[in-house]
Amino acid sequence: MLLTISHTTRYQYDRPARHALQQVRLTPKSRAGQSVQQWQTDITGGSKQLSYDDQHNNHVELISFDPDATEVVIHSHGTVESTNGTGIVGPQGGFAPLWYFRRQTALTRPGPGLRKLMRDLAQAGASDDVANMHALMNAIEAAVRYETGATHAETTAEEALEAGHGVCQDHAHIFITLARMLGYPARYVSGYLMMNDRVEQDATHAWAEAHIAGLGWVGFDVSNAISPDERYVRVATGLDYREAAPISGLLVGAGTEEMAVTLQVQQ
Repeated sequence: MLLTISHTTRYQYDRPARHALQQVRLTPKSRAGQSVQQWQTDITGGSKQLSYDDQHNNHVELISFDPDATEVVIHSHGTVESTNGTGIVGPQGGFAPLWYFRRQTALTRPGPGLRKLMRDLAQAGASDDVANMHALMNAIEAAVRYETGATHAETTAEEALEAGHGVCQDHAHIFITLARMLGYPARYVSGYLMMNDRVEQDATHAWAEAHIAGLGWVGFDVSNAISPDERYVRVATGLDYREAAPISGLLVGAGTEEMAVTLQVQQ
């Protein structure tokens, strides 16, 4: 499937920032299940300072704002050829060893609710690793309904489970936490998903991957209760959202910020 993607993030300020640097992780790479045909990121109101591949092999661009800018636009666009690998990505790449992905973080640290859910899953005892991960995905979907506006970027996995609702980021964090507790390396994935009923998408998407012996990394999208297919494009991975966020950075001295995102993903 050939997917065309156009992703624009627009920042507006009532006065220019004294200093601003943004890490932009919006460039997908050719890898198992996807081949990037063309990709470009254009900046208005700022400039690219450098680019590099981080410890997860994500392509990162460092962007500074122009001194007098009150509007900054980051526009990423391109085409990606994708195939359906039933979620299988394959062996570990990048610079981080597998044991690194068993580490919990501030966003994935388990509390009483997650420990109880993990005990329930352990008692259920699925027959193999893949079945274990699908059981985990289904248990999270049942426990935490999808609901926008109920959580935010700093909501932890434990908080989302306790609230009983959240978005794809929360589902991914809960899956990662429990998979690590069960002994599997697990990581967060940010990227794009083409919804079948629309071109305009609400936001970028997030899901999780677990490393399974004999298969390597395998994706699980709790929010849609499936393993990723040809409608998905992987962009960045990390221990949690903070390491794979599409855009993150430092802003000093700006006034009120307004942000608007427009995203189109279509065949």
